[in-house]
Amino acid sequence: MSDAPLRVLIADDEPLAAERLQLLLAKCAGIDLVGTATDGESTVRMAEALTPDLLLLDIAMPGLDGIGVAKELAATRPSPAVIFITAFDQFAVAAFEVEAVDYLMKPVEPQRLQRALERGRDYLERRETKPATRPEPSAHLQEFWASDLTGLVRIAARDIDRVSAERDYMRLHVGRRSWLIHHSMAALEEGLDPEYFVRLHRSAIVRKDFITGFTRNPSGRWIARLADSTEQPVGRLYSDRVRSIAGR
Repeated sequence: MSDAPLRVLIADDEPLAAERLQLLLAKCAGIDLVGTATDGESTVRMAEALTPDLLLLDIAMPGLDGIGVAKELAATRPSPAVIFITAFDQFAVAAFEVEAVDYLMKPVEPQRLQRALERGRDYLERRETKPATRPEPSAHLQEFWASDLTGLVRIAARDIDRVSAERDYMRLHVGRRSWLIHHSMAALEEGLDPEYFVRLHRSAIVRKDFITGFTRNPSGRWIARLADSTEQPVGRLYSDRVRSIAGR
């Protein structure tokens, strides 16, 4: 795979956007553009006929949208790796659910496209080394997509130190950085692996190994001491979690 050209199919209903992608791909080494589709149904047909390695896929298309295309092609063998290219950031969670390799915002920057193509090639090479049978997906959330100044960033769940609620959004804290995502605290508590994460308050989830100890305040309420030298009050409804973590 590493020596062969990466066979790419473009799917975008905007002629100018598709043409711009073609021009950008022409400047990338090791790329073989096999075709261009303009709607969801034709994308599925062309992908089944041409078996591209990688699909540069718009989301908002007439008829079957990009998410629907990715779901249909996921059942084919071999299925192409998918990189979504869109003007909208609200589809990032759905893109994660269909195992997209990357998610680019229009207008696409040449360097960002190059990184996405490299990520796609790495994904395909890793897949070739795995058994032919598809592994069962994990029951727990493995990663998130979040917006930042450069577009969207993928965040591994295992890297999250803690989660705090901010109205309708959740803030993921990773080291000194943080990102907002549109999830509910209840959904995150259910989705994150309880072996590694614990909810300590109605507005806080913490990675267990990020907790360095517990103290009590004058009123008897538990306070969790965290590895970044901050403290997280433990809600009364969650005080049993302290005993569970401490083995008491």
